[in-house]
Amino acid sequence: MRVTKAQAQANREHIVETASVLFRERGFDGVGVADLMAAAGFTHGGFYKHFGSKADLMAEAAASSLAQSLTDNAGIDVADFVDLYVSRDHRDGRGGGCTMAALCGDAARQSPELKATFANGIENTLAALESRYEAGQDAPQEAIRAKMLDMLAHAVGAIMLSRACPDDSALADEILEVCRTRIIAALPPSPAKQP
Repeated sequence: MRVTKAQAQANREHIVETASVLFRERGFDGVGVADLMAAAGFTHGGFYKHFGSKADLMAEAAASSLAQSLTDNAGIDVADFVDLYVSRDHRDGRGGGCTMAALCGDAARQSPELKATFANGIENTLAALESRYEAGQDAPQEAIRAKMLDMLAHAVGAIMLSRACPDDSALADEILEVCRTRIIAALPPSPAKQP
């Protein structure tokens, strides 16, 4: 049976979505092509009809999930973003969570192309956060960017450190609580939330 172009594109998108979840759950090296294709409901042999290599899929899956995170968090202010991000739900939801927290350590050991995908995702995330950060009219753009970069690195690091602890560890929760509290305390109160 011949597959239409539309169906082939839908199949490719499904493979990318499946890979995105599996890579965040297991890491880039923890997922083989055969396992990935089986999880997506396809045969191993069909992989190369869609992708030149696993590295190509890794970059596409990372770009897709980084973009999806921006869409999922659109419209919330920075303090609410931190509250959702530095949480037990996010820590425990690897497959549906932030690609940066799940895969930055892996990406550091990958190709320049994959690193460029991550750099682009980080830049886009910073731009979105900067646009939502209410620092006051007199704040220089460099100061806002530095604040958002510090906040993002702190939040991503908190999730990574917490995930490195046993799931039932008190330390895992302490890391999240202390970091979330400190990050939010360092943000100016939103004008809409002031008494």
